[in-house]
Amino acid sequence: MSPTKSAETTDKKTKPTKTTTKKAAPKAAAEKVVTAAKKAAKAVAPAVIPAPEPAEEAPTGPLKIGVMVGREWSWPPAFIEEVNGRNAGVTAEYVKIGGSLMNEATDYRVIIDRISHEVPYYRSYLKNAALQGVKVINDPFMWTADDKFFGASLADKLGVASPKTVALPNKDYIPGINHQESLRNLAYPLDWTRLIDYIGGFPCVLKDAHGGGWRDVYIIHSYDELFWRYNESGLLTMVLQEFITWDNYARCMCLGQNEIYVMKYDPKTRVYYEDHDFSPELYQRIVNDCLKLVQALGYDMNTCEFAIRDGVPYAIDFMNPAPDMDVNSLGRKHFDWMVTHMADLAIRLAKSREATGDRYVWYKNLPNK
Repeated sequence: MSPTKSAETTDKKTKPTKTTTKKAAPKAAAEKVVTAAKKAAKAVAPAVIPAPEPAEEAPTGPLKIGVMVGREWSWPPAFIEEVNGRNAGVTAEYVKIGGSLMNEATDYRVIIDRISHEVPYYRSYLKNAALQGVKVINDPFMWTADDKFFGASLADKLGVASPKTVALPNKDYIPGINHQESLRNLAYPLDWTRLIDYIGGFPCVLKDAHGGGWRDVYIIHSYDELFWRYNESGLLTMVLQEFITWDNYARCMCLGQNEIYVMKYDPKTRVYYEDHDFSPELYQRIVNDCLKLVQALGYDMNTCEFAIRDGVPYAIDFMNPAPDMDVNSLGRKHFDWMVTHMADLAIRLAKSREATGDRYVWYKNLPNK
């Protein structure tokens, strides 16, 4: 159980040096972060499989990467300066929009989205950009459709160990819903005992199916506590999930659906460790499970989290399309890796023919794309 997504609300024992969490870097400190990112940890060797080769000749003309962000002050400027400083024929900048026309062309070859889940207008703009052939990181269509219940079912289908999960009916509904007439397909009352027995009893986890940033995540120890939290959930769609009592924990940055950077993490203190202590066998299983998940979801920037119990990694959160990239939570070593490797990915995609629409029938059917 863990955060998911945001720039506004990003998700932020060997006992290696801990990196303690501080408050978000103020805007004034961004310039200090930028220069240091250039010393990216080239010695770090994450798991990586070869990136796909572009099927056609790369586009010609100016190549631009756009960045859409919220209240982030460390990673975005460091990334932009890293890209621009390479003189690779690709430039990066913040996107500026306001009032978008139907089928309006865009100057950007790639757009990195860190905020559209909290600004709906941005999401609409990005869908139109994808229609024009832009490679959007991450796919706004999949991101819109994703939720934690679907993710748990997908992981199970893929053979990835994950906690047993139950989707619950909403507690409240929008105005206009008549409980007697509008909810005729809904069984009532719920068989709470059956649901709790299915996930293994108490303690269990109750959380928002679409949430992130540790909001609306509760460890539940009794029926009384369950009903209290559920009754407070309002319009949210909640899921009940098996609680995994873990003895180790991993959070993995997944880039380009082929590069996996494994980190040891403590979700209780929200601290990243500089080095992990996973056995080679456990490390490889974590990497393989990450690849299965991100390639199925189509996310090019994501974190996957694993609660490790008795040597088995359980994928408990992997819907993080705007993952934590803040220097104050990650620490310098991990942060530098995120900056340089995201630059590698974005530049490669800008020079390729890859498009977000490649996955969709509507795009393949477009004339003269």
